[in-house]
Amino acid sequence: MDNRGRSAAPIGILCALPEEMRLFRGAVEDARTDTRGGTEVVTGLLDGAAVALADAGIGKVNAAVTAALLCDRYGCNRLVLSGVGGALDPAVAIGDVVVGTRLIQHDYGRSTDAGFTPYRPGVWPFPGTTRGLGWDMSADMEARLRAAVGTEPLPGVRVRGGDVGRAPLVHFGTILTGDAFIAGDGVRQGLVDRFGGLLVEMEGAAVAQVAERFGARWLVIRAASDLAGHDSGIDFRVFLDDAAHTAATLLRRLLPAL
Repeated sequence: MDNRGRSAAPIGILCALPEEMRLFRGAVEDARTDTRGGTEVVTGLLDGAAVALADAGIGKVNAAVTAALLCDRYGCNRLVLSGVGGALDPAVAIGDVVVGTRLIQHDYGRSTDAGFTPYRPGVWPFPGTTRGLGWDMSADMEARLRAAVGTEPLPGVRVRGGDVGRAPLVHFGTILTGDAFIAGDGVRQGLVDRFGGLLVEMEGAAVAQVAERFGARWLVIRAASDLAGHDSGIDFRVFLDDAAHTAATLLRRLLPAL
């Protein structure tokens, strides 16, 4: 497809939670609503770009179904996932935002008495069949996105309980995806030891997997609402709205680079 055709196609924007989706829905002009397979899709213009917004729901299956719907029914050739996640790397603080340059599903693989061996989803989980674990963003797209970040500060989490306010940082790197909310220090460390990564969430790599099947570009942007540890259930509720706002703000800034 030529550049003109790609630009004319709508950008599919997915979120897992209503708190994330409402940050976009209110800004869509000429909005029309449709429902397919139980998923509400809003089409229209966001900052001058044609978009199709979908509240996918939580987890890899919901994300994959919605991503396929946006590609097949609405003609989206770019899929963007915006929302929150749990920070893994100590360099990522609550409120910071991560742009995923590699997406890995950490819970697909082979379980034996000796333990769990991860594989790339879609390949046989047997020795000798792995093709690498994740989906990687192209170098040229990463360069465009880095240039588009700019220097204007992003909105951060509101100061609470004597904390010192800080502008959120933008990180580029690996995001892990799995069908579990990570809420334990030992579990978090296990993910870091096995996969590395900056942040963990529940939908991103499924969107990347579907996007590549359809020949679409993908982008996953997550702001840290918690630290994926023993307090993550509390922090998630406290910082969800602010972190989602940070991710949505950065997404709208990066859309022209897609």
